[in-house]
Amino acid sequence: MKIDLAAHFAAGGSFERALAGWRVRPQQLEFAEAVLEAIESSSVLIAEAGTGTGKTFAYLAPALAAGGRVIVSTGTKTLQDQLFHRDLPLVRDTLGIPAKLALLKGRANYVCLHHVEEAAAEGTFASREEAKHIHAIARFAGRTGSGDKAECTEVPELSGAWARATSTRDNCLGSRCRHYEDCFVMKARKAANDADLVVVNHHLFFADVVLRDEGVTDLLPSANTIVFDEAHHLPDLARLFFGQSVSTAQVVELARDARGAQLVHAKDSPQIGEAALAADRAARDVRIALGMATGRFAAAQLDANAALGAALDALDERLDALSKLLASQAERAEELRNAQARTAQLREAFSAWRAVKEEGAVRWVEAYAQSAVLNRTPLDVGPVFAQQVAAGKRAWIFTSATLSVGGDFRHYQSELGLAEAATRSWESPYDFASQALLYVPEAMPEPNSPGYTEAVIDAAFPVIEASGGRAFLLFTSLRAMDIGQARLREKLGARGLDWPVFVQGSAGKNELLERFRDTPNAILVGSQSFWEGVDVKGEALSLVVIDKLPFNPPDDPVLAARIEQINRAGGNAFMDHQVPRAVIALKQGAGRLIRDETDRGVLMICDPRLITKHYGKRIWRALPPFRRSRALADAVAFFASVPQA
Repeated sequence: MKIDLAAHFAAGGSFERALAGWRVRPQQLEFAEAVLEAIESSSVLIAEAGTGTGKTFAYLAPALAAGGRVIVSTGTKTLQDQLFHRDLPLVRDTLGIPAKLALLKGRANYVCLHHVEEAAAEGTFASREEAKHIHAIARFAGRTGSGDKAECTEVPELSGAWARATSTRDNCLGSRCRHYEDCFVMKARKAANDADLVVVNHHLFFADVVLRDEGVTDLLPSANTIVFDEAHHLPDLARLFFGQSVSTAQVVELARDARGAQLVHAKDSPQIGEAALAADRAARDVRIALGMATGRFAAAQLDANAALGAALDALDERLDALSKLLASQAERAEELRNAQARTAQLREAFSAWRAVKEEGAVRWVEAYAQSAVLNRTPLDVGPVFAQQVAAGKRAWIFTSATLSVGGDFRHYQSELGLAEAATRSWESPYDFASQALLYVPEAMPEPNSPGYTEAVIDAAFPVIEASGGRAFLLFTSLRAMDIGQARLREKLGARGLDWPVFVQGSAGKNELLERFRDTPNAILVGSQSFWEGVDVKGEALSLVVIDKLPFNPPDDPVLAARIEQINRAGGNAFMDHQVPRAVIALKQGAGRLIRDETDRGVLMICDPRLITKHYGKRIWRALPPFRRSRALADAVAFFASVPQA
């Protein structure tokens, strides 16, 4: 039977009849028809749809109408929850299709009955607050149907208690756990296996595909359609998951679990606890050996670091000692056997990282404040990902507002090995020319010059005053963000303006957004977290200031190796790789401004390279068709006709 999507999306269709405020958008119907065509032909579609196109309904409707098993993967858990709790029920009920829906998250999002019980029995906590949170989680576990920690509102998301109340792939006991029949993870997976449409997120999808972790991989063989929303994240995530990594934090977690298992199941073997503490200290010494600096370092930079080599040798010895002690007591409890197996696996992973040096991959270390991750990352994941797509006859839909550079998808296609995929692009239905102004100030210094961030704030401040705050200031680094917010506070103080400044990291992302929406004259200063996935409609956000073109730092070890690989093969890494990535990131940042057909505002990009460099023209053309100006007077005058909050 032919599916008539116009009956749903066109004027007088089922969506217009069922949903108040529904607007007919030709782009949305075209998008939906392209998705349906890909589903019916089991082909691959890369679809870019500008803000306001209504892409969520445009892929959900044909996916549900076509029938079969559907997997929808999103970039964030926030969008995952929105799809499952709001958008999907609306589409399903409007279409009148009795489809079963399921939400599946990674195991770290579900309370683990075993680990909550073990934590309470062990009785040792980092703080009184952690003890209180563990008991609150235990009460929640007794009354919840899903076990989803997002529903446990009395315990903060960042509480340390969650690490002890959830399981990891390493410390899950699986079918050997006495709570297996009541396990929230297993219940969620069973519901997913019984569903017609399952909503997952990209991290879970890739982790399960690569690690075969008994979740999404159970669903894939029977899936007719796979949709990736926010698909611009996939190349970096594919590199992450098709590589290997091992972390000192995994050793610290293992040591904690081994001590807990000894206290509960082997009280007469305190040497296990002592060996676990020794392994914990050895893992922390690895981090100390890297020095005070945080960030990413290529393995070649660290080869001369004798302290790091010695620390890794010591860690290997401590893990070996712990493994032997755990093996001697392993028959006493599953927890001890599990800890012994993990110890052996971690020892092997650290050893492999030190030994393996292969073409087509880069070894590197990411140093955090308290831990370090040792990574091996493939430089070209296209062939590997293409194999996944080619395995089985099904439709693959990749969609986002930012996948192309001026309608050219070749960069994205090459990243994922999708050269033969169909590509389509639809412009936003918004009237950008009348709704927004793109302002690039004159006489800005070069971005790498001293005092550049202060110059950004000085140039932006008259526009911030004209807009009455109501602004996002987006920076390409945390350091620039800190300098910028300090300069902004100085300027506000000098003008006697008591406008609230919210800074990324001072509270949770959602809390900061709520405060921003609810507070007059608010200014939010952020870095990467606020460049995408943030939706503030209406007058609360009327100005977006971007400090620099968002090029990834060329000293990033993965990027540096990729640049060398492309140039060695005769390509131009800057134009073929770095510029397209910067365009996609910049379009995401620019997309924060106009989120509705009644929104109005100014996008201010301070980087002079947008005008002065030859590649700037390529980036300029790829931005939304805002009215454009370099005159401060135009940016200030724009707000004369915009109602103030």
